[in-house]
Amino acid sequence: MRAPAARVAGTVRRLLPTPLGTPFTFGYAAVLAVTSYVATHADPGVVRALHQASSTDVAHLVRYPVAVLFASGLWIVGGITSPYAVGFLLVLTALERRIGGARAAGVFLLGHVGATLATELPVGLAVWAGHLPGSSLHRFDYGISFGVAACVGALAGVVSPWLRWPLLALFGSVLAAALLVTDDPMTNWGHVLALALGTATWPLVRRAARTRGATAQAERA
Repeated sequence: MRAPAARVAGTVRRLLPTPLGTPFTFGYAAVLAVTSYVATHADPGVVRALHQASSTDVAHLVRYPVAVLFASGLWIVGGITSPYAVGFLLVLTALERRIGGARAAGVFLLGHVGATLATELPVGLAVWAGHLPGSSLHRFDYGISFGVAACVGALAGVVSPWLRWPLLALFGSVLAAALLVTDDPMTNWGHVLALALGTATWPLVRRAARTRGATAQAERA
């Protein structure tokens, strides 16, 4: 029987990303740590300019969509200690261990891109129709939260039912509370949509988890 300290160390290793076990999450986390350091220590004016240039608003999406979607995913709103940073580490590590790095990256990208376009395109149409002012084309919106929300939804599909429903209920209640108390409904609805996109991947991620589990079992045999 392993000593308690060894069991705790083993649990921590499973919860957090490692270079070999979860290379996508580990590499992405390293990039986010660097950009968070820059955001904390660089001149505030420079940081704001970087964030503004990375904003996935309609004006930027029309001009250079791929570049701004990539740049937006390099920042964490609130820095490295924010809830979404912690969620990124725990959720993406757990998801990547179950379905692999490429598929975990695909789920993250689905939420990041899909929810961004679904929330920004209506803004552009509303401005074109005269229902919103032109300043709405320059909303300040960046970060990893849509991708994390999609990964929460996908992870719920590959964990045990005793964890699945509490996870969805807890995260869903946080999103619902944000819809009621904050003044940025487009972003908040984007989180809800990203979570829904993640749950829509359940057939795919479950198949991937079964295949990955069978392969690992065969290698141990």
